[in-house]
Amino acid sequence: MADSMEANGRERVATAGTLVLGLAQIGLGLWMAAAPRSFFDAIGGFGAYNEHYLRDVSTFYLALGIALVVAWRRPAWRVPVLWVALLQYAFHVVNHLVDVGDAHPGWVGPFDVISLAVGAAAFALLLIAGAHRRRSSG
Repeated sequence: MADSMEANGRERVATAGTLVLGLAQIGLGLWMAAAPRSFFDAIGGFGAYNEHYLRDVSTFYLALGIALVVAWRRPAWRVPVLWVALLQYAFHVVNHLVDVGDAHPGWVGPFDVISLAVGAAAFALLLIAGAHRRRSSG
């Protein structure tokens, strides 16, 4: 009984977390697409401003966000989509670690590393919860 309640709690967290992180990706993608200069000035100030490149990156965030929202309603999608999200965030953290001193303003470099690492950790935790669900359901 307690195991069943714990599994249900993990499932609720994984479900809600997948939706929340999916909506966050969509929000970031929309911000980059609709107001690339605003995004660049707020948290994307690495190197020269390139509106086209920011809109290109927004397409990935939008696609990932939509896939996560679909995974919210389709549990069979959850683990594969969370793996993609975790890998993207982990690679993104490494990229920002390499360029941490190149941000303008300077506080953005460390902020981006930390926020991306928190995002990667959130995806990892949801992935663990989702993988546990798959193992326990066969």
